[in-house]
Amino acid sequence: MRARKRAARLVAEWGLPDLADDVALVVSELASNAVLHGALRGRLFRVQLTLTEAVLRIVVSDPKGERLPRTRQPGPEDKFGRGLLIVDALAARWGVRERTIGKDVWAEFDVALGARPRG
Repeated sequence: MRARKRAARLVAEWGLPDLADDVALVVSELASNAVLHGALRGRLFRVQLTLTEAVLRIVVSDPKGERLPRTRQPGPEDKFGRGLLIVDALAARWGVRERTIGKDVWAEFDVALGARPRG
């Protein structure tokens, strides 16, 4: 998935290579959910990453707002249903924001850029 690779590369370029794999996995899970549960014909989803001094934030937007994500407890035989559990385990926090059309599903990683050596 292109979004996963681009997110990992961007996070590494921002000087956070230790977070690149976790961010890539969260992007992959949220984007997969957008494709599976939020897609409408002719409408795309959007992935946005932002970095502040304290937080790296991922937002995946899709056009289908009537179906909000929630964690579930899949059984051992279930092939799906673990994505948000992975997001919950990796990110500091995550949530959903309803929009006029669609929704944003976001996840945040805490970072301390001010405390990191520059070089």
